[in-house]
Amino acid sequence: MTDAASAHVGDPIRTAVVGFGTSGRVFHAPFLDADPAYSLDVIVTRDGSRRAAAAARHPSAATVATVDDLWAAADRLDLVVIGSPSGTHAALADAALDAGLDVVVDKPFAVTADEGRALIAKAARLGRTLTVFQNRRWDGDFRTVRRLVESDALGEVRRFESRFEWWKPQPPASWKTEATPADGGGILYDLGTHLVDQAVQLFGPVAELTAEIDRRRPGAAADDDVFVALRHESGVRSHLWMNAVAPVFGPRFHVLGSRAGYTSWGLDGQEPALIAGALPTDPGFGETPGARWGVLGVDGAARPVPTDRGDYGEFYRLLAAAIRDGAPVPVDPADAVAVLELIEQAHAAASVTA
Repeated sequence: MTDAASAHVGDPIRTAVVGFGTSGRVFHAPFLDADPAYSLDVIVTRDGSRRAAAAARHPSAATVATVDDLWAAADRLDLVVIGSPSGTHAALADAALDAGLDVVVDKPFAVTADEGRALIAKAARLGRTLTVFQNRRWDGDFRTVRRLVESDALGEVRRFESRFEWWKPQPPASWKTEATPADGGGILYDLGTHLVDQAVQLFGPVAELTAEIDRRRPGAAADDDVFVALRHESGVRSHLWMNAVAPVFGPRFHVLGSRAGYTSWGLDGQEPALIAGALPTDPGFGETPGARWGVLGVDGAARPVPTDRGDYGEFYRLLAAAIRDGAPVPVDPADAVAVLELIEQAHAAASVTA
């Protein structure tokens, strides 16, 4: 149990969110508000319209413009959630640890594996809780794949295909369209962080990696079309696609085993539901309708398989247990460092073969 939490046993974990773009607005604030283990006390965003939106949605939280305002109030907080642009993650997490706070860092954990390792060492030295928001581990379709793999429903898995694809030939203006890979920009740092993490969670460490990394949109500051091939030490081969300019989409998951295969289409529904205004407490939140279930079996005899319920809120339930009771954190930050190492390898491999 951390010092901040031990001073408030039984009280909500007093939390600040840095950033109120998609990350803070969609993926963090709604779940913190919905979980009685937390209070959402401070939201930090420089943008005036976003501060107004944050105040309207979360009237009990103070809204401030700078992290300096946040650090000044750190003695009245326990936890900070960092949902700012990727290139700022490491510096803000470092400052939060110095302020005596436990820390959640949105993916990517940092831009480099060295930055991630330094944060892990500092958190351990200071006795702080540190974790990374790899929320796609709680996608319903990924939870289904994990269940099928672990229950041996597929037999020996030989190939794993995973895709995040969309059609955005003219992306909206945001920091993501302007950030270079040196700032954590590009689709490999964005969606690839999820796909690589999921593959390693399922099939273990990687023995060999190859990559194709391209910029398709005119004037793109970073990659927007990436393919990564992994050969795991377990023998499984993972093929991972992430593409912002795909006019037609492939299957979300396509998994081939020695006895059966599994294929699913479309993305987990939690993000679009949250963007549309749904709350994690709404009936049916995270459930996938039967028409969108994946299929399991052999071609010609495959049957629909119910998709497990998606549950991003599980991250925060596990984190509360870690802060209060010393349970394991929901995502070991060392896992995030391993993903960053693979992303660095992918960039290096692609630059050599280009």
